[in-house]
Amino acid sequence: MKSTTRGTLAALVAGAAAAVGAAAAPAAAAGTAPLPVPLGGAESALGMELPSVRGELPLPAPGSPEGPRFTEGRLLPERAVPRLPVEGGLPGLDVRAPLAHVLGDGFDHVGVRTAPSGLRAVSPGLTVDGPLTGPGAGRAGLPALTLPELGVLTPALQTVPGADLATGTGL
Repeated sequence: MKSTTRGTLAALVAGAAAAVGAAAAPAAAAGTAPLPVPLGGAESALGMELPSVRGELPLPAPGSPEGPRFTEGRLLPERAVPRLPVEGGLPGLDVRAPLAHVLGDGFDHVGVRTAPSGLRAVSPGLTVDGPLTGPGAGRAGLPALTLPELGVLTPALQTVPGADLATGTGL
């Protein structure tokens, strides 16, 4: 086999492996992404204990919108612009900081932890109805005139956040 053929075959195999790895990566990373804040260098340069900070960023996942719903007596569907659901979360945070014995002996550190919590949001939508009704049987199939309608479907947001506060020695 020539070296160019081997190189082409190796490139194809590497591309296929990368495609399979990229397809499997979103399934593995479907929750949160860690966000460390490196303060170790500043801690050793200053010669003192600094707070440790870590975070978690949730990855939003768009849902499928509800389609238009046709109802009897309306010319246009009920939701002209559907609401789009988005599932995600609020970020988590873990902060641990030294105290200067403010609360007495045995309380030389304080820690605050907020866990990432689920978040469900629905974008606003729009509903419209035209100035005509559907064809009527009593008027030889002709539509009747009505007042046009325009409505905004309100957005929604659902979550349950929480936090923990702890003090102690060395946390």
